[in-house]
Amino acid sequence: MGVTPMTASEVAKKVVRKEPLFILDVRNEDAFADWKIEGENVEYLNIPYFDLLDGVEEILESLPTDRDVLVVCAKEGSSIMVAEMLAEEGRSAHYLAGGMKAWSEHLEPVKIGDLKDGGELYQFVRLGKGCLSYMVVSNGEAAIIDATRMTDVFINFAKTLGVKITNVLDTHLHADHISGGRKIAEAVGGAYWLPPKDAEEVIFAYEALEDGRTLKVGDTTIAIQALYSPGHTIGSTSFIVDEAYLLSGDILFIDSIGRPDLAGLAEDWVGDLRQTLYSRYRNLAEELIVLPAHFMIMEEVNDDGSVSEKLGTLLVENHGLNIEDEAEFRQLVTGDLPPQPNAYQEIREVNMGKLNPDEETQREMEIGPNRCAVR
Repeated sequence: MGVTPMTASEVAKKVVRKEPLFILDVRNEDAFADWKIEGENVEYLNIPYFDLLDGVEEILESLPTDRDVLVVCAKEGSSIMVAEMLAEEGRSAHYLAGGMKAWSEHLEPVKIGDLKDGGELYQFVRLGKGCLSYMVVSNGEAAIIDATRMTDVFINFAKTLGVKITNVLDTHLHADHISGGRKIAEAVGGAYWLPPKDAEEVIFAYEALEDGRTLKVGDTTIAIQALYSPGHTIGSTSFIVDEAYLLSGDILFIDSIGRPDLAGLAEDWVGDLRQTLYSRYRNLAEELIVLPAHFMIMEEVNDDGSVSEKLGTLLVENHGLNIEDEAEFRQLVTGDLPPQPNAYQEIREVNMGKLNPDEETQREMEIGPNRCAVR
């Protein structure tokens, strides 16, 4: 019985479609506990690879016989060997091609909708990291928001659509992942935009994203309007696209709100966060579709693989938007916060242009789950 790879894209489709998937994760227990492939119909067994060197006979009874087993490790090598051992025992097994590193980097494009004057809006879902990026397309041009470092995905997708990337924007200076924004802009000859209050330490040229700034995409009336919305960072800026979509960056998520501590200034920024969520956002049209820069849990992913919800719905259902007592709110966002993202200080310095690590080091810096929310 042969052993075949399963790509990150194939796994992503199974997760989104809620298809049954059994994973034998052979990483160390701490790595598995910190970060794994998650999904509604995903079952797990975590047995470190070194415990299987003498064979897999002792775990066979713990593995299903009515479906394939996907063996997962960090990079791929160990999972291939374990899958081969399972095959020798007559079991059907796949291995995750490229391991968890490939899972971390996979981007799944999802069309969010058509825009009023013929344009389109796409969301790029990074299931393994919880990152969300966007492409606004209109009349032969495209703008990209919150791009990840996998820049080829965006450049090739734009080529497939036959559009030219003219503007690349970041809602804020990211701390959990390396931005691909500047690299894309340099590759295509476009403009790279950053909120100036987040860019005081950057060492490269950029265009300043200021409150009320409007960027056109193509020759149509589709516009990306900048809305200053501090709290996650001092410069955090939301975008209203086509008067229909609110790209909320890391300020507002579907199931939570952004954390204000990744620059070590939680006490200073908690007031800004509350002002943004409870004043600025509440003055916006409730029909706006919220499109965040991250998601935290698989329950936030819709049946079509997208992550979105009406602002009006979140104003009712999102706990972070319904804490009347300011002291209680302050405790929520500055008290028992989750661990900070892996290598977040170094990632911030990469996004400032101060560090330029090689590709493998960038991968290592980003390993682990998204931790941009308060819970």
